Amino acid sequence: MIRILVVEDEKPISNLIRISLEKAGYLCTCAFDGEDAVEYLESGGYDLVLLDIMLPKINGFELMEYIRPMEIPVIFITARNAVSDRVKGLRAGAEDYIVKPFEIPELMARIDVVLRRYRKNDRIFCVGGLTIDTYSMQVWRGDTEIRLTKKEYDLLLLFVQNPGRALYRDTIYDHVWGGEYRFGSKTVDLHVQRLRRKVGWEDCLIAVNKVGYRLEV
Repeated sequence: MIRILVVEDEKPISNLIRISLEKAGYLCTCAFDGEDAVEYLESGGYDLVLLDIMLPKINGFELMEYIRPMEIPVIFITARNAVSDRVKGLRAGAEDYIVKPFEIPELMARIDVVLRRYRKNDRIFCVGGLTIDTYSMQVWRGDTEIRLTKKEYDLLLLFVQNPGRALYRDTIYDHVWGGEYRFGSKTVDLHVQRLRRKVGWEDCLIAVNKVGYRLEV
């Protein structure tokens, strides 16, 4: 999953951002001062940092100097709206600078732009309540990881990459198992049924008569 660190000392704003990010399928961690942020960053693994400037202990500009060598993209989120502050933030290496108050849809759009710029979300699919990380081959529903076999994962990915398309059983078999599909084989059907139950897609993976299956999300 895409991991985002939110460094914001105002807890209502931090909680609002966290809830919005988690609804969008991101994994979110919140730090409320600069020292906590450093500890989280030292653990590694973050794809993006949302950073306030006026923070206790270590301010956002000082923290930006610490983050820059890590090559983690940063978006400043701050009440400081002077042009000089914007220029300072961008010259410090931030990818974007958002002034409070802001609308959540705008924040989410800017996050998406930065992640695409860094090609972070090329590896992520958020479909039908699932988050699929093709880099780690992990599948999540909310905070819960769903354990799939290699064949189940390959089958899931095939449907996710072809939403709305009716896939013939022989096409599915060729992509997932390789080789020629044997007419009357139940291999595809049994795996689709098991996948439906595991990921909660009983109403999404639709059987197409005399053809195969289609993902409707």
